[in-house]
Amino acid sequence: MATPKFINSNNTFQQELKRRVNQYFEDNNKSSTGNFSLFFKAIFFFASYLALYVHLVYFTPTAWLAVLECILMGGFTAAIGFNVMHDGGHGSFSKNKLVNKLAAFSVNFLGASHIMWKMKHNIIHHTYTNIDGVDDDIEIKPFLRMCSTQKRYKMHRFQHYYVWFLYTLLHLIWVFQTDYKKYFSKKIGSVPLTKMSMQQHIGFWGAKVGYAIVFMVIPIIKLGFFQWAIGFLIVSMVTGFVISIVFQLAHTVEHLEFPVPEVLTQKIENEWAIHQVQTTANFATKNKFLSWLVGGLNFQIEHHLFPKISHIHYPAISKIIKQTCADFNIQYVEFKRMRHAVASHALYLRRMGKAIA
Repeated sequence: MATPKFINSNNTFQQELKRRVNQYFEDNNKSSTGNFSLFFKAIFFFASYLALYVHLVYFTPTAWLAVLECILMGGFTAAIGFNVMHDGGHGSFSKNKLVNKLAAFSVNFLGASHIMWKMKHNIIHHTYTNIDGVDDDIEIKPFLRMCSTQKRYKMHRFQHYYVWFLYTLLHLIWVFQTDYKKYFSKKIGSVPLTKMSMQQHIGFWGAKVGYAIVFMVIPIIKLGFFQWAIGFLIVSMVTGFVISIVFQLAHTVEHLEFPVPEVLTQKIENEWAIHQVQTTANFATKNKFLSWLVGGLNFQIEHHLFPKISHIHYPAISKIIKQTCADFNIQYVEFKRMRHAVASHALYLRRMGKAIA
């Protein structure tokens, strides 16, 4: 599939959005990157993560406590990804480019490849959101049918039931399969990877080997294979479930669109900014603790429109964006509670699983 193109006639909505949001930062004399509260949060998550690892591997707690700590470690793994790696990968964690790179590289520490993530997420997903055949985030074939243009199988009738188990496997598949598939096939979905430099090849394999030593070899030596396997499964399954839920609630719920490019021109009928609003949803934005925990990714519309702005500013700029959408008569999809978004996701998958959708 050829890479789609967006109609760039005037871009009046996007221009007005930028003007209003930029005006907010100028009027309040604020930097669009992170601040002390974000740095403190990063230190807290990493310190907790490291403490749990050390206690689990070197102090061997009793079974019930080990299970609890593994669950917490899975949650902290996702939290580091949401709050540190994600902002760093978009260059919004800090004003300092080196600090942003270090934050972005933390994804390697969590078992994934920074190189593959940057191409998959920053470039493909953020540009071609919800476009079947390009956006790798909605490619979970054949197990899930995420939009009406994908082939339907009989098992999809039950996908809204078994999807929750599949989500627990995300991190395991990510660590052991998808990164390697992208690396050796030299493409993400239908989009070719940019040619990797020798430094990137070394970085890819260095990260994978380092992760294997720290999270597989050392724990197996200290604890034995059986105990390690149980603990690793718990951590990874919790991580996968949390990451999947947060990202899927933003793009595969009711009221969102899955645009199809025009066959001959491969053009999308809207400008890029309108496309982002029409393919993205927010949830539970009044829940401050949830926003803190998931790195503002419940403000997904704000993130997709302004990925280079740190998530700590999303509550403020969401008011500006919501008003601008209203002024341009563009639907702004938001669920007041997380449970409402979860229910909408299940209903959407149920509809996609039917013979006629």
